[in-house]
Amino acid sequence: MAISPPPPVSTSPIGRVVSDLRALRAVPVPYPPGRHDFSMARTLRFNRDPLPMLLEAYAEFGPVFTLKLLYMPVVFMIGPDANHFMTVSGAKSFRWRDGSLGDLIPLLGDGLLTIDGDYHRWSRQIMLPAFHRERIAAAAGTMLDEAETAIAGWRPGATLDLYTWTRALALRVAMRALLGLDPDRAQGDDLDAAHEFERALSYHGYDYVLQMLRGPGTPFAKLVDARRKLGRLIYTEIARRRALPADARGEDVMSLLLDAHDEEGTGLDDHQMRDQVMTLLFAGHDTTTSTVTFLFHELAHAPHVLARLLEEQDRVLGGRRATAAELTTGLPELDMAVAETLRLYPAAWIGPRRAAETFELAGVQVPRGAHVNYSSWVSHRLPEVFPEPDAFMPERFAPEARAALPKGAYVPFGGGSRMCLGMRFGELEIKAIATTILQRFRLELVPGRTLVIRHAPTLSPKGGLPVVVRERGVPAPVAARAA
Repeated sequence: MAISPPPPVSTSPIGRVVSDLRALRAVPVPYPPGRHDFSMARTLRFNRDPLPMLLEAYAEFGPVFTLKLLYMPVVFMIGPDANHFMTVSGAKSFRWRDGSLGDLIPLLGDGLLTIDGDYHRWSRQIMLPAFHRERIAAAAGTMLDEAETAIAGWRPGATLDLYTWTRALALRVAMRALLGLDPDRAQGDDLDAAHEFERALSYHGYDYVLQMLRGPGTPFAKLVDARRKLGRLIYTEIARRRALPADARGEDVMSLLLDAHDEEGTGLDDHQMRDQVMTLLFAGHDTTTSTVTFLFHELAHAPHVLARLLEEQDRVLGGRRATAAELTTGLPELDMAVAETLRLYPAAWIGPRRAAETFELAGVQVPRGAHVNYSSWVSHRLPEVFPEPDAFMPERFAPEARAALPKGAYVPFGGGSRMCLGMRFGELEIKAIATTILQRFRLELVPGRTLVIRHAPTLSPKGGLPVVVRERGVPAPVAARAA
């Protein structure tokens, strides 16, 4: 029998403040050491650029510390041991739904990112077969088709925003591979699905004060309107698929989820399907877009790494299209470059939780009810774990070096029972897009542009990443052998 969904969560900002303050008054033990005073300057600095602040606090207070942000003390737990505790060994001490991830509920509903406990376990069990390795490999053709179509209009000498280009491409891949929809047909009936999805996500780009406003014309009202329109599209497609025989639905993830069920034969109803589909669109779309963009930013500054990637492309593929197997395990230089990009720029840079009970880590107690966060972005920049942490060094992820990393050192997709279900899908898509570009073009950064990171809701380049498209040329190692 299906587990009942969790009760609704209020989207009222005032209600949330009241709830937080009540929890604060009821804490059974003091918060960990840190900055407990009110400071608007600290809050604004955190909103602008949290990485240096968190690294400074880690150096001063150790792996478990408190920073008061606006009205609420927030606990941060940094480093391999903290990551492993929060995602694996001590996962039972935390809840997701009433932590900061609850901010995503107005858009995503009760998807895998915003649910806990038995309902999360039941939902994940239902969905897991749709993300089997063989199912993911079957999507490689769609990823390559869309990447090749998207790149067909590139011309040497042209300037484009790689982030915007990849964002549109990733959404098309998601609509085809996850929803089984033709992205062009999905723009019918006066609905541009890609535009509405972007409009919904733009809510998280506003300042926190603007996010708290309610009423006509506010960012929240735009999010709700976009969610309604996307929900109409998804519900219509669910109804159409349910009317078809199972063998006529297709092999996309939505079709597979329609037939998925637990050991008692219970599956997802229409509302649950909508929430999970929206969550998959959100998670896959942002991770792929940001990682592809950051990868080429780093390659532009590391010509020796780029040369190795191009040599591998020529040696393994010889100019032909890659197979799913080659994209998965046959391009080790690309694998290492992607892994290093995810170390430097993990899309899901922070893992917000709420302490379900008082617990202790590294000799420090954390009270029940506290907002607690681990941060892959910060942990991946610790010099004692990753020497020269700001340098782009893909060889860190050679097989022996990767195996020697401590538990919890590298967590770009989370860990334990909350490991990202679409991790293999995202990695395959990143490598499919990267390979399509590497085989045909070289990308130069526009002079004078400095990379600025936007961190809400996921890491991305603020203002995009303008690049100049150049002819690919011959990589140095290959040219040397030819001579």
